[in-house]
Formats: sequence, C-alpha cells, structure tokens
Amino acid sequence: MESIATIATIGYEGATVADFLEALTAHGVELLVDIRAVASSRRPGFAKTALSANLEGAGIAYLHYRGLGTPADGRAAARSGKHDEMKRIFRAHLATQVAREQLHAVAELVHAGRRIALMCFEADAAHCHRSLVADALAAQFPLQVTNLMALDPFAE
Repeated sequence: MESIATIATIGYEGATVADFLEALTAHGVELLVDIRAVASSRRPGFAKTALSANLEGAGIAYLHYRGLGTPADGRAAARSGKHDEMKRIFRAHLATQVAREQLHAVAELVHAGRRIALMCFEADAAHCHRSLVADALAAQFPLQVTNLMALDPFAE
C-alpha cells in the first residue's frame, strides 16, 4: 500500500520568529518553500536573508519560489479583504509557465520524501494563496495538507 504524501503550510502574520521556528520544528519540517512574490517583510526576521539564516540555525533548508507568489493585483485584493478576487487572480496565475514549472518542482520535492512547508504571510490558510498551491498539488496526487499555526500567544 502506497503512503499518502504530506505537506504543511504556514503563515507568519502575528508570529514571532521563535514561534514560527517552533511550529516548523515541532512538525519536523526539513524545507521551507517561501511562495511570496516579494520576499521582503516589515516584520523583523522574515525578510528573505534573515529568514534563511533563522531557518538554517534551526536546521531547516530554504527555497524561494517567487513564481508561486500572488501577482500584485491579487495582493491588493487580499489586503482589501477581497479574498474571492485574490483567489480568481491567483488561479489564473497558476496557469502561467513559471508557476507550472515551480509547482512541478515542489511536487518533485514532495515525491522525494522531503518534509516541506509552504510559507506566506497570511495567518489564515483559507484566505491565503498557499492553500491554492496545496490544492493544485493535491489535484495531481494524493496529498495530506496540514495547516500550521505560528501565532504569538501574547499578540494583541
């Protein structure tokens, strides 16, 4: 009997770096795939270079697949709370060559048995494009998706 592949997703909105890393290590994540179109952040420790260093310190590898990020108009829709519009825009983006190629690369990593987490900003996976990436993978092969939470319990 073939085992079902697994993948995790995580957002860092409202999280500290420590809580974020704890959520990843508790789940046994070996590789974080950053699927932000723009890998900068106003939150300390979550811009690409700092994030990569923080992950390395925790024994977690880092990849940035910009092609699986939400286009600017989709990000604007998400910031405005227009989640259905963001999803429509992102689904169209998934049909682009770069998104298809990078989705295939993630699928290969999953098939190779890597314990992967897809990462973006939004805390709620239901409102984030990372759930659409996970859905696109699950449409290709049996996949169990776990949405991790990394919220700071003391955040307001």
